[in-house]
Amino acid sequence: MVLFSDSRPQLWEWKQAIIERLATLRLTIHESAAQVQPVTTGIPWLGFVVWPDHRRVKGRKVVEATRRLTDRFDDWRSGLITFAEFDASVKGWLNHVRYADSWGLRRHMLDRFVWTPPPR
Repeated sequence: MVLFSDSRPQLWEWKQAIIERLATLRLTIHESAAQVQPVTTGIPWLGFVVWPDHRRVKGRKVVEATRRLTDRFDDWRSGLITFAEFDASVKGWLNHVRYADSWGLRRHMLDRFVWTPPPR
């Protein structure tokens, strides 16, 4: 059995076979969401784009995280939140992106923060 294929006709056959199998279980797929695509284009999944040999974080998710963490950092610097709250936000984001090939992204993201205590 072939696990990956870039042949559109083969992909359409597999999609039809999946639809027929699901019908026997009284299940359906969302036709508009279940698109036939070659694996070379990458598959969006839970904030990542997945290829057979690697994963990357979606660009839109990086922009959102940058804004959110910068706001949290500014809140900590101004004394609106504790360092523990800011640290929890950073650790949550790091835990999510560790499932992708993201060493450079993590380093770039964390380098933007100057880790000095806020003024009193």
